[in-house]
This record gives sequence, C-alpha cells and structure tokens, in this order.
Amino acid sequence: MEAAGGARRWRGMGSGGGSSISSISDGGVCGLWRRLSGPEERRLLELLAYGLVALGAASALLLRFVPMPYGRYSSRRFGWPLPARPAWALQELPSLLVPLGLAACGGAVAAAWPNRLLLGCFVVHYAHRALIFPLMIREGKPTPFFTFVLALLFCVYNGYLQGRSLSNYAEYPSGWLKDPHFVTGFIGWLTGMAINIHSDHILRNLRKPGESGYKIPRGGMFEYVSGANFFGEILEWFGFALACCTIESLAFALCTLFILGSRAKQHHQWYLEKFEDYPKNRKIVIPFVY
Repeated sequence: MEAAGGARRWRGMGSGGGSSISSISDGGVCGLWRRLSGPEERRLLELLAYGLVALGAASALLLRFVPMPYGRYSSRRFGWPLPARPAWALQELPSLLVPLGLAACGGAVAAAWPNRLLLGCFVVHYAHRALIFPLMIREGKPTPFFTFVLALLFCVYNGYLQGRSLSNYAEYPSGWLKDPHFVTGFIGWLTGMAINIHSDHILRNLRKPGESGYKIPRGGMFEYVSGANFFGEILEWFGFALACCTIESLAFALCTLFILGSRAKQHHQWYLEKFEDYPKNRKIVIPFVY
C-alpha cells in the first residue's frame, strides 16, 4: 500500500460507494440510505467521529469526579434500576443490528472482502456483548435507567458511524488483506477480544455459589493490571482501527481509551482502598506502563 493511500484512509477514505447498488430497489429503507449517500453524509461521518473523541474526553474528565453509575457504583440517584441481563442486552443491541442493516443495504463497497471482514469483526464483538454476555451475568446489580439510556444512545451513534463507514465509504486496494496494517490490526483485535472475554470469565467466577462480597481478581492479565477486561477491549479496538485505517474507527478506539481508562483508574483506587493486601505492583490498565 502506498503511503499516500494510507493517509487518505485516515482522513476519511473516499467520497462515494452508494452509487453501485444494483441489487437493491430504489424504494424503502435501502433506497433512503442510497439517496443520503454522498459528500454531505461523508462530512457528517467525519464530524461524528470528531464528536466521538470529544465525548470520550469529556466523559474521562467527568469520571474523575463522578463514578460511572454501574455495577459496584450503582445508585438510585441515576434512575429506576433495571434488571441487569435485559438492560445489558437491549443497550448493546443497536451496535449489532444497525451495522447489519446498513450492510444489507450496501453495494459494491459493502460486498468487498476487506469491508466484509472488518464489519464482521465489529459485528462479532457485539453479537457476543448483546446475545451471549448477558446470559452469563450472575446476579448482576441492577442498571440505573440513566446509565441504560446513555449506553443505548452510544451504541446507536457508534453503530451508525462504524457501520456506514465500512458499508458505504471505506475503499481498500485489492491486496489489503495481506497489508501489514490489516494483518497486525486483526491480530490485535483478536488478541484483545480474547483477553476481554477471559478477564470477564475470571470476574464472573470470583465468588463461589452462595458467597457474597468482593475478592481480588487473579490470573490472566489481572496479574499485571487492575482493569484487565478494559485493557482487552482497548487493545481490541485499537487493533480494529489499525486494520480499518478510517477516522471513524480511530475515533472509536480513542473514545474507548478515554472512558475505559478512567473506569480502570476508579477500579484500581477502589481495590487499593478495599484490600490491604492488594498487589502494589499492578498497574491500572496498560501493563508495565499505566
């Protein structure tokens, strides 16, 4: 891949993609998406990407003073408590369904193998988060309604951003699947997702049946950082961003870093205050660094 081509991808990757839809009729939802396609929507996606980074930065600043009202920090001050399993499934579902719907209305861009695989990475993650992960929650604490609504809106926002970019605008050269950016990024995505799932498994099994209270997580990446599950997801989305080389995917990775990095810091401080024997050599979220 030529350097100039890579730079174009990070700036937004192309200006069309919707004009090649020959198998979808002009009517209905797909016809509407085709009519919306063009420079104006391309610019909108770029602005939404910048907005996603700003949202992440603002959230990180806010979380320095107010804990994320979820899990151990849940409070009725943030709205009526909702059952953990259905709340989690419903709030994550838009990040699965919106990209799938956009891909179904796509044309030549969506049909290209790099786009299929990259969109598949995004969909696989949220298929797990929306359909599988909720079933594994063990007596999870209720989710405040305010937290649920924020998560739902975020998933609609980002589902459109990533789904529309990869199904209609991101164009790749024929050898992209062999390019070092894609190969390295895909490995990072896969490794990060595996770390995230394994870390969640460790957290779910900290307590034996009938036990209550909190314990120090041990094993896996928890030997290195307090927020092992967060580290896995951060690595996952930075790998995804490298594989995609789009401004939209980079914005998502940065937003993830801001928000999950802040949550990991809260968890780390909570562990230090809660347990006198908490390992002092553990970092917060980035092994050996932070």
